[in-house]
Amino acid sequence: MSDFLQLAILLVMVLVAAKLAGYLSTLIHQPAVFGELLVGVLLGPSLLNITHLPFITNIHIEDFLSELGEIGVLLLMFLAGLELHLKDLAKNTRVAAISGILGVVLPVGLGLAFGELTGMDFNHGLFLGLTLGATSVSISAQVLIELNRIRSKVGLAMLGAAVFDDILVILLLSIFLAFLSGGSGIVQILLVFGKMLVFLLLSVAFGLWGLPRLTRWAGRLPVSQNVTTLAIIIMLVYGLAAELLGGMAAITGTFIAGLMFARTPEKKTIETNLHALSYAFFVPIFFVSIGLSVNLRSMDLNTLWIILGISIIAVLGKIIGAGGGALLCKFSWRESLQLGIGMVSRGEVGLIIAKLGLDSGYLPADIFSAIVAMILITTLITPLMLRAAFRSEEKNVSPLPAEAGIETNKESQ
Repeated sequence: MSDFLQLAILLVMVLVAAKLAGYLSTLIHQPAVFGELLVGVLLGPSLLNITHLPFITNIHIEDFLSELGEIGVLLLMFLAGLELHLKDLAKNTRVAAISGILGVVLPVGLGLAFGELTGMDFNHGLFLGLTLGATSVSISAQVLIELNRIRSKVGLAMLGAAVFDDILVILLLSIFLAFLSGGSGIVQILLVFGKMLVFLLLSVAFGLWGLPRLTRWAGRLPVSQNVTTLAIIIMLVYGLAAELLGGMAAITGTFIAGLMFARTPEKKTIETNLHALSYAFFVPIFFVSIGLSVNLRSMDLNTLWIILGISIIAVLGKIIGAGGGALLCKFSWRESLQLGIGMVSRGEVGLIIAKLGLDSGYLPADIFSAIVAMILITTLITPLMLRAAFRSEEKNVSPLPAEAGIETNKESQ
């Protein structure tokens, strides 16, 4: 059988399994990503090991699948940026900022401490902390929509905190990787920050002044899908520039590219077209490929303790960090608890950071598998805890002031 036929069969298996698992997840009120991750684990060496079936003889096919998934990562982060608005970032309330920042700093610190206690070096422990700092409130947002609380004081504060959370985690990741590539001397550190600053200034300057003109010009060309093609090109260029010019992660560049395109009138067209392309093909492959990297057979009792440890840190770090931030901003104890619980679930950003750590050698395979297990656990328990936290509350919830008008479409995934 030719290499192409082997790849075609594998892609059919992956996509059918991903979409079926995603559908089954929605039936039990879980996000589709939960099922896609879980089915990836089942298709991997933990059970079926589909990349090593008897008719799969191409030794590079697993690498090719992983590269397709990497494109999914870039598209995922581009779409995340595309769904945000700079004006909304400027309107974030004090509670969103403090809760978002504390909800990152505390889990990162606890993850670093846990890594030190389990014998990891500083770099490995810090990377573990970064994966614990990320959050995904799309699950919580869906629960709040069902409970008619999405526009409540807690709901809007949670969405605003998620914006700060995502940006801070990506920034910390980029700084960490830049330091690793730049050496430890003062001159090297200054050069690293200089490169980052140059990239950020150039990318934002082009995004504010050059990109709108380029987009309008491309829109007038008599070719099919002209603006969408331009968006993909700019996304890839920003990713390359982030790595080669700024010494940052490519996902940072694609995230910024999405933020810049969010300001253009063509935003809706780009979002509609790329959302269809991404979630129909590339993103499911990414989530399944994450699961394919997990080998439950290799887990021992020590790994189970690691899963338990980082899962406890993941839950308490967000409830105490983000919830404590809300408490500092005069939220009630119940409201603070609700906000903290809403930030518990991990998702796409955490998976992206964990995969980057695995590929870069900063996360060993057993810790990576434990992180994926933690993401599955937090994805499963967050809706249950959030419903319980709102169960005895009165129906009328005080709204957040109009200044915190944060759009909810970021969490519609």
